[in-house]
Amino acid sequence: MERHAQAQLNREAEVAALGRAIAVERRARYADFQGRRSTFSQFMRHTADRLCRRFPTDHRWTTIRGLFNQYPNLDVASRISIVRRTEELLVQSSETTLVQAAAPLPGQEPSSLAKRQPSLSAGAARHKAQATTVLPGTTALSLSHKPEGKKSGDSAVSSQESQLISAPPAKETTARDSGAHPSTIDVKFIKGVGPKNSEIFERLGIYTAWDLIRHYPRRHLDFQNRLLIRDLKEGQEVTVFGIIRSVSAFQSKKGNVSILTISIGDGTGTVTVSRFIGGRSNKYLLDRYKDQFPKGAQVLASGSVERDRYSGRLTLRNAEIELLGELGDASEEAGSLNCGRLVPVYPLTEGLSLRYLRAVIHNALAAHENNVEDPLPAELRAVHNLCPLKEALWGIHFPEDMESKDLCRRRLVFDELFAIQLQLAIRRHRYNTAEAALVLPASDSIYLERFRKQLPFSLTSAQERVFSEIASDLASSKPMHRLVQGDVGSGKTVVAAMSLLIAIESGYQAAVMAPTEILAEQHYRQFQKWLTPLGLRCALFLGKQGAKERRQVQQDLLAGQVHVAVGTHALIQDDVEFARLGLIVIDEQHRFGVKQRARLKAKGYNPELLTMTATPIPRTLALTLHGDLDVSEIDELPPGRKKVETKLLSASGKKQLYAFVREEVASGRQVYIVFPLIEESETLSAKAATAEYEKLRLSIFPELSLGLMHGKLKAAEKEAVMEQFRKG
Repeated sequence: MERHAQAQLNREAEVAALGRAIAVERRARYADFQGRRSTFSQFMRHTADRLCRRFPTDHRWTTIRGLFNQYPNLDVASRISIVRRTEELLVQSSETTLVQAAAPLPGQEPSSLAKRQPSLSAGAARHKAQATTVLPGTTALSLSHKPEGKKSGDSAVSSQESQLISAPPAKETTARDSGAHPSTIDVKFIKGVGPKNSEIFERLGIYTAWDLIRHYPRRHLDFQNRLLIRDLKEGQEVTVFGIIRSVSAFQSKKGNVSILTISIGDGTGTVTVSRFIGGRSNKYLLDRYKDQFPKGAQVLASGSVERDRYSGRLTLRNAEIELLGELGDASEEAGSLNCGRLVPVYPLTEGLSLRYLRAVIHNALAAHENNVEDPLPAELRAVHNLCPLKEALWGIHFPEDMESKDLCRRRLVFDELFAIQLQLAIRRHRYNTAEAALVLPASDSIYLERFRKQLPFSLTSAQERVFSEIASDLASSKPMHRLVQGDVGSGKTVVAAMSLLIAIESGYQAAVMAPTEILAEQHYRQFQKWLTPLGLRCALFLGKQGAKERRQVQQDLLAGQVHVAVGTHALIQDDVEFARLGLIVIDEQHRFGVKQRARLKAKGYNPELLTMTATPIPRTLALTLHGDLDVSEIDELPPGRKKVETKLLSASGKKQLYAFVREEVASGRQVYIVFPLIEESETLSAKAATAEYEKLRLSIFPELSLGLMHGKLKAAEKEAVMEQFRKG
């Protein structure tokens, strides 16, 4: 009785902790608040997971755990919905806890409890078992096809594995008996797993039967088509059946690595397989490694045929070896899951073997194939030539041949991509229906008219088209989420500046965020040059700013005296607040995450969002990655701009490149060279700007004037270098 009461008290404490976390997240404006040890979503997920294990029949905790799986990658509106749904489930949990507390414990009289809680039965009637919530982008899958069972002659599978494969499914849980979806079944209830082994599976992110079923193989070994060793040819991917003739192991003199060499023969020849084991080894460890491959054992080995350049013998590179048993007490075709077929190879962790994992995955498929449904109707499957989901799940793990494996994989890939598109479609729908968008009309804009007159050039037709699309979005009652693509020099910045003016004329402020300080400073100077003559003020926010300077621009921004805030990630810090943020422009948007964009957006009341990128993204990929964004492309360069030509030179082409640089400089042009690193790194082999600058300045171009520019320079040094470059 005391244990039961203590369990209820513990659950109430956990529920209270979840409620407090939600309150903190609300105050943080749904930014996935970072605590001392974890983020908000991690805390919610881990707490719900503990409650799942403690109360396996209460599906609410499984639902909450699933809700927070994608929380860090969602927009603010989706996060708000998840938090609200979680609160509903927590309220139901609290009421159910009270109902259970009102129920008589062993040794108690029902009447005394009823007196303390007379009206709880009505609440219990209102809150029966909750159905599992499926997030947008997830799919419910079903299984039906079963691979052939173990042949009567198979005997090399261990007794434990044989029992796992052939024994009829046991009735472990009520949830399974009632046809519960495998996502609600803890992995420990799969036959052959248990509580102890479930902790090993958790290291692979496998918590439920559904996670186990979707732990797909990374490849398959073809143990069907075997060749004699005498018929092997270099370069072939083969499987050979033979007997271990000898095993040797030694510690390499160079480096901390032990080398294990296994010689396999089939009567027609021998082939060797080498295993490399990291770390220092002694005689006893080497003997343990050798004992794993006993002499005389029958094996199947699969790998790529090569010839050893020292001994001249045939070897199998990257070989996988399956032990079939000792000579004389195991048949050649032992183990229907482990040989004589296409055998799956899974990602593993310490404590799991391939043979054991194949067996428990087979058990999970067999036990739960009737508890899920195919989400795709037969008509849609027919249009896209897709196999049923149950067949795909069996076929991806235990296919009959390579062709059927590829068909099954195609179905599962389709499901994943289709789920992404559904999730993005739902996100767009929420944007258009749930958010109260700002209306920023562009008609009769005085700022725009004055800005166009001061420009020393005319906009291209592509720029006009894209700006028209942006202006239409801003004037609409639906929120704008637009991505502008365009090559460097196509004129994205001037289009962004015109968009800022629309927001400013409507009485709002704008924010421009760039991924690097150099790019942010470049934007700041450009916007200052364009907007200052219009009587508008820009401010720069960088992480390196001094406390006094930063405090002043923060005060001016909050007071509404700054119209455009330009900066790096410093803009999303908690101490940066806007008076009326109406428009956000993000340059090189692929350099920012969903959470970072959401944090900036949370600083205003549903501000409009415009993102830009110079990275060429094919439209199909853009729709996949940015399906929640409308895509506009500036596909026309301004007059006088030449098309960019890209050429790839080999190492031997450097002299040709250096000669080209000298020719361009001699004709009055300038050159800039970009390197991936600032300083040399011990872990990366990429070239560093500082070292290459000295090499170019002293050895290759001593007659030319070179400058060095990188993000670690002081502001004055960077400005001096850029000014020298501008002046030629």
